[in-house]
Amino acid sequence: MRSVQILGTGQLLELNRRLRAAGHDNLRRSMLRRVRRAAEPLRDDMQQTIRSLPITSQQRRGGSRGGPSPTTRPLRATIAEAVRLSVRTSSQVGARVWLDRASLPTDLRGMPAALNSGRVRHPVFGNRRRWVQQNTTPLWWDQVVRTHTPRMTAEVARVLDDVRNRIT
Repeated sequence: MRSVQILGTGQLLELNRRLRAAGHDNLRRSMLRRVRRAAEPLRDDMQQTIRSLPITSQQRRGGSRGGPSPTTRPLRATIAEAVRLSVRTSSQVGARVWLDRASLPTDLRGMPAALNSGRVRHPVFGNRRRWVQQNTTPLWWDQVVRTHTPRMTAEVARVLDDVRNRIT
C-alpha cells in the first residue's frame, strides 16, 4: 500500500528555502499549517472509510457455529488509528498521509494490504487446519486518494501563490 504524498515539486522546496533565508518564520509556519489543513480531510476520510469498510464472509457450512472473537480489539478501528499525517519542512517539503504499520499489533501488520486487496484469508479462531476467506471492497485506499487528489493539489497551489505574493 502506498502512502499519499503532496510533495512540493521544486516550487514548494524553493519557496521554503527562500522563507528560511529571509527569516519569515511565521509566514513559513502559516504555509505549513495550511498544507497540513489541505491534507487533513484526506486523513479523516481515510480513517472513516476504514471504520465503515464492509467485510463479508463466506456462507457457513451446516453444523458450523460462530462464537465470540478471541480478541477484544476491533480490527477496523485499530487500523484507522494507524493512519498518520505528517508535514515536512526538510528536503522533501510537503504533506504525507500514510499508514504506520509499526503502531499496529504485530499480528495485524499485513492486514491493511490484505484489506486493500479485497480478500482476507485467515485461520478460523487460530485453527490452522481450518481457513476462511472474507471479502471487502478492493482498492479502497486508492479510491479515497483519487477523490481527494485534485482538491489537495489545488489547495497547495493556492497556498504557494499566496505565500509567493506576500514575499514579493
